[in-house]
Amino acid sequence: MTHAPLPDLILEPLVRAALMEDLGTYGDITTRTVIPAATRYAARLNAREAGVVSGLQIAALAFRLVDPTLRLTAHRADGDAIAPGDLLMEIEGSAAAILSAERVALNFAGRLSGIATLTAAFVAETRGSHTRVTCTRKTTPGLRLVEKQAVLHGGGFNHRFSLSDAILIKDNHIAAAGGIRPVLRAVKAQASHMLRCEIEVDRLDQLAEVLDEGGADVVLLDNMDTATLRQAVDLAGGRVVLEASGNMRLDRVAEVAATGVDYISSGALTHSARTLDLGLDF
Repeated sequence: MTHAPLPDLILEPLVRAALMEDLGTYGDITTRTVIPAATRYAARLNAREAGVVSGLQIAALAFRLVDPTLRLTAHRADGDAIAPGDLLMEIEGSAAAILSAERVALNFAGRLSGIATLTAAFVAETRGSHTRVTCTRKTTPGLRLVEKQAVLHGGGFNHRFSLSDAILIKDNHIAAAGGIRPVLRAVKAQASHMLRCEIEVDRLDQLAEVLDEGGADVVLLDNMDTATLRQAVDLAGGRVVLEASGNMRLDRVAEVAATGVDYISSGALTHSARTLDLGLDF
């Protein structure tokens, strides 16, 4: 699936903040000291291991923010499968500008490519089923937008972006509200018709109560074993969207997808992805 890039205007504040963090109060002292200002160079952003690339748009933005006159040539797009040695991007122009933007560009592209690669591995385990893989809000503070975009590049889907996007009733909400029926009745009485509602359950009797009461569009099946998930799918009978969550390891995804759940959500996609090895070569 191809996803259109976000407007640079949305991404620029994130990249600008990262560049300011790296350049400090006095800029790149090393480069200013040892590289003559007139020096020009051509650099190549290369893949050093296989995976799915993400963050190339952001890497390009980092270079352009440091020096808008740099000439960038893209050879791969976000969401592409890559192999060791693949040329992803060429950057030509001021050597000083390229060196000053290098680490921020690589930090974003490596981190986001790692998320896209792990997501693609999860998605591969669902082949032959209708189950979709989705992320959570367990993201790096300040980087949720781009990390969720990386999940899309890996073939996954996005859960809610923030607390204001949808109603998601967790076990603590249920406890504080006095039970499943009271909390769902509050939703039906007060929520806008434009808001979808998801509620978490960890037992089949709770799922039965949700189905009897109504008011939920999605039910999150939390930390259920595979046999119980299969029973939950049978009990729901297609009346609500079912999301399996909790302990969703890569080696378990295929058997969970085979139960018939609609979604598998995993915080690991964003909080435990390993950075993909990319390098900038002069």
